[in-house]
Amino acid sequence: MTEQTTVLVVEDEESFIDALTVGLKREGFRVQVARDGAQALDLFDAVNPDLVLLDVMLPRISGIDVCRQLRKRSQVPIIMVTAKGAEIDTVVGLEVGADDYITKPFSTKELVARIRALLRRRKPHHGQAPVEIAGLRIDPVAHRVSGNGQPLSLGPTEFRLLHYFMTHPNRVYTRTQLMDEIWGDQVIIEERTVDVHIRRLRQALSPSAHDALIETVRGRGYALRTEPIAVGKA
Repeated sequence: MTEQTTVLVVEDEESFIDALTVGLKREGFRVQVARDGAQALDLFDAVNPDLVLLDVMLPRISGIDVCRQLRKRSQVPIIMVTAKGAEIDTVVGLEVGADDYITKPFSTKELVARIRALLRRRKPHHGQAPVEIAGLRIDPVAHRVSGNGQPLSLGPTEFRLLHYFMTHPNRVYTRTQLMDEIWGDQVIIEERTVDVHIRRLRQALSPSAHDALIETVRGRGYALRTEPIAVGKA
């Protein structure tokens, strides 16, 4: 990771800000700090960060609302910071566009592992050819997706998930298999996170009706079919 990688930390707890700043800088990241939701939205445009670490509980504008507004502006990776046991915050954060979440308290080592995993997933794998199935086209080098010629907007996790499905069509993958392939076995997430990103992927593909390619195979997992399915969505 180069020192040019900028993380926007959105947090109002001073002691936590200090610990995060020291830890991330030690790992070679450039750190910018916003102490409330409104400041985060203003600073985002000025800083143009590579990743946002966003606390759910913020003054003025909540982290959930900040996440929702940032996702309208950009596909920058967002990691939500939630309180221990705040299951609702976690699910809502993923629903409105976060790519991952981490629960307080956490170590710098765990946080850095998640940041690096997200940034790796965001980078295109050069040399990979575009793939097209039933009018749905993904170009991993240009990082573009289109459906019947219509540009489609996907977040970094949904992009990686779609690329994996499209390069392995008509195969059913369990949530555990997708967790290992998309997030990596070094990052611990819950199975419901996969369900949320599948739902977001379907939403992103719906303008061209390609959400019909994603099938839920009950009791097993998910698959991308080469032809639209009539039933099976969840």
